Amino acid sequence: MSVSYYIYCEVDVMKTTKEMSQAAYQFEGKMPLTQAIPLGLQHVLAMFVGNLTPILIITSACAALSDGEAFAALQVTLLQNAMLVAGIVTLIQLFAIGPIGGKVPIVMGTSSGFIGVFQSVVVSMGGGVLAYGAIMGASLIGGLFEGVLGFFLKPLRKFFPSVVTGTVVLSIGLSLISVGINSFGGGNSAKDFGSMENLLLAIFVLIVILILKHGTKGFTSSSSILLGIIVGYIAAFIMGLVLPHTAVDPATGAEYTKAWVLDWSKVAEASWIAVPSLVPVKLVFDLRAILPVMVMFIVTAVETVGDISGVMEGGMGREATDKELSGGVICDGIGSSIAAVFGVLPNTSFSQNVGLVAMTKIVNRLALATGAVFLILCGLIPKLGALVSIMPQAVLGGAAVMMFSSIVVSGIQLIMKGPMTPRNLTIVSVSLGVGYGMGANPGILAHAPQFISLIFGGSGIVPAALMAILLNVLLPKEKNS
Repeated sequence: MSVSYYIYCEVDVMKTTKEMSQAAYQFEGKMPLTQAIPLGLQHVLAMFVGNLTPILIITSACAALSDGEAFAALQVTLLQNAMLVAGIVTLIQLFAIGPIGGKVPIVMGTSSGFIGVFQSVVVSMGGGVLAYGAIMGASLIGGLFEGVLGFFLKPLRKFFPSVVTGTVVLSIGLSLISVGINSFGGGNSAKDFGSMENLLLAIFVLIVILILKHGTKGFTSSSSILLGIIVGYIAAFIMGLVLPHTAVDPATGAEYTKAWVLDWSKVAEASWIAVPSLVPVKLVFDLRAILPVMVMFIVTAVETVGDISGVMEGGMGREATDKELSGGVICDGIGSSIAAVFGVLPNTSFSQNVGLVAMTKIVNRLALATGAVFLILCGLIPKLGALVSIMPQAVLGGAAVMMFSSIVVSGIQLIMKGPMTPRNLTIVSVSLGVGYGMGANPGILAHAPQFISLIFGGSGIVPAALMAILLNVLLPKEKNS
């Protein structure tokens, strides 16, 4: 009797364990928090740095063209808000509020795709808080526009085959590579841009990431970017202690200390707990920002369709439904408008996590929700935002080069999902050649009407995306396609 009882218990425990492990691969599967929390943290660690990188880049660009001190405290607030908003919008995407949210295993975060467009806005408006406020105003309007677009996604879906979405993602990645290299050298506004110290530090971070990514498994592999940045942060601190020396600024002839002097006072002054503030930057509504950003929201809607399609096929083995795609795009838009109210750049589906889902097949909603709650808790801790804000640009660059280049690869993979017919080859080559080339060399639009240069100048993403959509409509379909 007792032997039978123990055999029964052992079989029951094995069955329960198997059920819990299977739950990780089911969207609505039930699992204990002890299993859900580490799986959720894995997703957060995969996107944590990428979620904050765009804000560091754009605020640094605004500060470089104006009074940098005005952005010192603001940057900490924005980083804090970025974590909070990412957590909130991820929960909306997972569970849905009415039509808002696709109920799909997608993690939301600050979009890198807008960086090129926003940098052109910063330059055209002379930087400063005014330019950042204009970006927020444009993001608020653009997010609402994308939300409305999501309601009409079903009839519009035929305009976005994989060759179009792939070309869009590819152009986004290409536009970001120069941004990553800029950080790799320490930031072109830095006095020691391109110095050997900056280059060696960035290369060191990149090597650490590669070793962890491909030389280890599990937690360290999936969190290689975060761990690489932490190691690089420590290395920068050590190098600042052992390599400080004076150098001469070639532009002004003034002497300065050539080392990473980390401003720990910003961390010390930041509070441990604080409620994120609404509208930390006054919203400015300016057509110089609104027009190109509105077009970019069409582009990001296409990218989100690609991300949701990828995560459903890669993680759940089926195509996304029209309802899931529509709800996901609506959440993309409304989430971006919510982000603008908190002073945060647009919040969209995170491509890094799409790759993680495809690799691990873990799609459990509870697991992803625990990661979203962790992000919300991080958003209540200003010290964490302050710690990230003082990071040397070269440390960030070592990771950014790899992160941004991976977007290029994702675009190529999307393009290759369909047959490479002469028609598809034409769409890709002309879109990248004419569209991206025109945007990457805005001088060609010097004599064009102002509204044309506002929309297409400064970023190759918008013209390349519009060219891909237009060619897909105009070019005749091949009979055997």
